[in-house]
Amino acid sequence: MDALHVTDAYADRTPALLWREMLGRVLRLRRTELGLTLAQVSRRSGVSTQYLSEVERGLKDPSSEVIEAIAVVLGLALPQVLVLAAASTPTAAPATVPAVGLTGRAQLSLVA
Repeated sequence: MDALHVTDAYADRTPALLWREMLGRVLRLRRTELGLTLAQVSRRSGVSTQYLSEVERGLKDPSSEVIEAIAVVLGLALPQVLVLAAASTPTAAPATVPAVGLTGRAQLSLVA
């Protein structure tokens, strides 16, 4: 079977971040804002330090259970983490999803 090759009309652009990379950035930002170490979050969430580090660096695709375990330690609910990660994508339309800069404090407001 031949390898699948996808061409992009915008191949000269920097590739978009993967979902796991956006998620990792959100988790790392929140952890550092709270002044927590990887070891502290690892111990409290039950997720190994190595795996947590790989999640934050966007190298692993964690299950929703793992994301939730980490989120709880960070004072966030799973839906909040998902919204923050989705809002951090550079392709999100500002009119429909508020931009969240991952270099500073992120604020989330969910409306039912």
